[in-house]
Amino acid sequence: MMPRDLSAHEAYVPGRGAEEVARELGMDAAELTKLSSNENPRGPSPAAVAAVEDAAPAVNVYPKTSHTDLTDRLAATWDVTPEQVWVSPGADGALDYLSRAFLEPNDRVLTPTPGFAYYAMSARYHHGDVAEYTVSKADDFAQTAAAVLDAYDGERIVYVTTPHNPTGSVLPREELVELLDSVADHTLVVADEAYGEYAEEPSSIDLLSEFDNLAVTRTFSKAYGLAGLRIGYAVVPEAWADAYARVNTPFAANELACRAALAALDDDEHVEKTVETAAWAREYYREELDAPTWPSGGNFVLADVGDGTAVAEAAKRRGVIVRDTTSFGLPDCVRVSCGTREETRRAVDVLNDVIEDVTAGETRA
Repeated sequence: MMPRDLSAHEAYVPGRGAEEVARELGMDAAELTKLSSNENPRGPSPAAVAAVEDAAPAVNVYPKTSHTDLTDRLAATWDVTPEQVWVSPGADGALDYLSRAFLEPNDRVLTPTPGFAYYAMSARYHHGDVAEYTVSKADDFAQTAAAVLDAYDGERIVYVTTPHNPTGSVLPREELVELLDSVADHTLVVADEAYGEYAEEPSSIDLLSEFDNLAVTRTFSKAYGLAGLRIGYAVVPEAWADAYARVNTPFAANELACRAALAALDDDEHVEKTVETAAWAREYYREELDAPTWPSGGNFVLADVGDGTAVAEAAKRRGVIVRDTTSFGLPDCVRVSCGTREETRRAVDVLNDVIEDVTAGETRA
């Protein structure tokens, strides 16, 4: 007895955790600065922590009320109907719901490369096929409708990521509108806005009143600091919103996550300070890092360091964990999350030393 053929599937490769690296190096995790997973260095809102503590004694009860409360609150936030909000276990859960709702066996999706591996993974889980379009380093990772449409061949779902991971580039609204206007009637465009709170570009959710071929996914993992609770959502056109009841997992978003998300939505100051911290860190990296970086709308920057694997490994041994982007097809780069001011300064000091050492070693070789 064996599972079905999974040879076309790839495993998701997350950034390594501080505990994992500490065990490998024989260090205390507290000595490490982890800037590899685009987590919120300020942690969750204190109000969200209190909400988790308050809700914990009631986790024997299914989260129907909290799920409804969060759905209603998000609907009010974005001025949509509750039926348009698909709450999910992380934004990746929302991607699964969209795959279930739209993909027939062998339908194709179009995904960016480099990009979030789960777009393709979700399609293949649901017996779909995958095509790719390139977000090109040669074009400084600019995102345009023309680049997507050049690769487009009638796919059922087209994914765009704005801000884009791992590059930080943003898809301008006029480019998204052009894409929505240009694809075939049967094609759904999914705008992944996981890092949307950090970007100056407004959310595309308001475009749902004009387009019935758009869905927008967002998460509480980044700016809200709730990555460990796995809570996200999609916002979809009203015309097909009732599909949610047919594709979602029963009680998929848990009680603690829903209550924490509700509390986090009330703490505007926490999000504002989080966004300010990221903006400061992006600018500090741009000015102080001895490697070129690209403009970023997220809570991270992509840096061209020459040998991403060597730099990431050497930085790790010195206590700073960054993301080697070889798995994204960018072996000459690393992605560095925005930390606190102290963490960001430490990362720059370590990376500058490491880049100098790696460059000197290449010169000697």
